[in-house]
Amino acid sequence: MNPFALPTQSILPAVAAIIFDKRGQVLLQKRRDVNQWGLIGGHVEFGETVEQAIYREIQEETALNIRIDKLIGVYSEPASQTYHYAHQSVQYITTYFRGRLLGDFKDEFSNEETIQLGLFNVDALPVELAQLNAHWMTDALSLTSEAFVR
Repeated sequence: MNPFALPTQSILPAVAAIIFDKRGQVLLQKRRDVNQWGLIGGHVEFGETVEQAIYREIQEETALNIRIDKLIGVYSEPASQTYHYAHQSVQYITTYFRGRLLGDFKDEFSNEETIQLGLFNVDALPVELAQLNAHWMTDALSLTSEAFVR
């Protein structure tokens, strides 16, 4: 067995955030890799905390000023957290946060990861959503102070 070969299955830490504006609309990113709308998020890099990772991902993917105000939960359910790529499958252990948009929204942002940013009413989300946990919205809107583990 080649010790330098990439594993065909792995588990990786990730972060995601649902971000609301002052009117209660949800900020979503149209991702370039899948051409679908989704939450802001990504991988935790070696040497950083999950909090540092979500703030870095927010800056990289939106360039907006956002404040994280709640830990929603930790998601590891294989059905929603496993992604199949060309040469491997990855199960992400995702730390999920809620945040608030500070300042004005600028929808003209795009880069190598983001095609477009958009604000959507909770009851009028785009049809072409990327793979998400079934509880992503209800957990984010929950008034409980306890974090979910799913």
